[in-house]
Amino acid sequence: MKIAVDRNIPLAGSAFGPLGDLALLETTAVTPGNIRDAGALVIRSETKVGPSLLEGSAVRFVGSATIGTDHVDLPYLVSRGIAFASAPGSNANSVKEYVLAALLCLSRRGGFSLAGKTLGVVGVGNVGSRVARVGRALGMSVLENDPPRAREEAGGKFVPLDALMDADIITLHVPLARSGTDPTYHLFDARRIGAMKPGAILINTSRGAVVETRALESALRDGRIAHAVIDVWEGEPAIDVGLLARVSLGSPHIAGYSLDGKVNAAAMIRAALCRFLGNDRAWDPAPGMPPPPVPDVALPSAGSGEEILAGAVRACYDIEYDDLLLRAIADVPAEDRGRFFMRLRTGYRLRREFSSVRLNPSPDAAPCRRLLEDVGFRL
Repeated sequence: MKIAVDRNIPLAGSAFGPLGDLALLETTAVTPGNIRDAGALVIRSETKVGPSLLEGSAVRFVGSATIGTDHVDLPYLVSRGIAFASAPGSNANSVKEYVLAALLCLSRRGGFSLAGKTLGVVGVGNVGSRVARVGRALGMSVLENDPPRAREEAGGKFVPLDALMDADIITLHVPLARSGTDPTYHLFDARRIGAMKPGAILINTSRGAVVETRALESALRDGRIAHAVIDVWEGEPAIDVGLLARVSLGSPHIAGYSLDGKVNAAAMIRAALCRFLGNDRAWDPAPGMPPPPVPDVALPSAGSGEEILAGAVRACYDIEYDDLLLRAIADVPAEDRGRFFMRLRTGYRLRREFSSVRLNPSPDAAPCRRLLEDVGFRL
C-alpha cells in the first residue's frame, strides 16, 4: 500500500516507512493529484480533509497527527467507509508545560506569587487535568469546570462556570463546538469576560473561537482584566494584530508543539494504521530523538521553590521568545501575515519536554524537589 505522509511530522520516515510504499510530501503538496493512488494518508491540522481532497482517490485510511478534528469532514469519511484516527492527548504534557511557563512568567513580571491564587480550569480532559495538578502543586486553589464530566461522574468535583468568575486566573482547555449540549463557540464573550474578577488573567490554549476577539481586546484595553495569554486565535492564520498588541504573551498556536508531543501523535497514528492493516510491528522512536538543547540545568541554592522552578522552566522553554517571534507579524504586510504565522508553526524550533532534561539541584534546594518532580522534571 502507498502511504502518503506529511513530511513535517517528526520521524515520519522511521514510523511509517516499514508499513508500505512511503511518499513523504510537503504540507502544500498534499493535493488530490499527489495522493490519488495512496491507500493511507497521514496529515497535520494544516490539511483540510474532505471530498475536494479525497474524491476519486484510493484512500481508505486517514490519520491526523493532531488532537483536534476541526479540519476533517468526519461525516464524509463515514459515508465513504474511510477509517479515521487522530491523536487526542498526545500533546497534553506539552500544553501543560506551556501554561506553567506562562504562569511563572507573569508572576515574575508582576512580582506576585502563584501560591494562594485561585486557578479556574475550564475543560478537565487530557490537558486540563494536568494543568489542575500543576496548580495544586504550586499551592493554588483549583476550581474545575467540565459539564460533560459533571453529568457522567458523581462526587461534586466540578463546579458551574459561573463559580469560576472570581478566580485570579482562568485557563481554557475545551474543544470548539458551535452547537450541541455544550457549545463553546465564544464561550468567553463580552458578558462572560465582563463577569471575570477585575484584574484577572485569561489563558487560551484550546481553540481561538472559544474567546471572542473583540470582547477580549476591549477588556484588555479598558483594564477590566489584567493579562491574557493567547496561543490560539480566531481567524488563524490571519490573526488580529490589534489583540496581539494588548496580550501579555502571544504565540503562534504552538503550545502543544514539543517534539515529544509530536512524536507521541505520530506513534498513536502509526498504531492505528497498524491495526487497520492487521500489522502489529513495534516501533521505538527513542533512537531518533535528538537531545534537548539544554540537557542539564544546575539549580541555585537560594530562592523560594517557585523561583527555583521558574528558573528551571525558563532554561528549558523560554515562552517570551515565542512571544517575541510572533510580535514581528505586526511589521509584515497584511496580505502576508497568514503565511508568516504558518511559517512560525512549520519552522518551529526544537523544544523538548521537561522530562528530557536532568536537573542538578544543590543540597539547599531539597525543599523544592517535590515541586520540580511534580511538574515533570528529572532530578
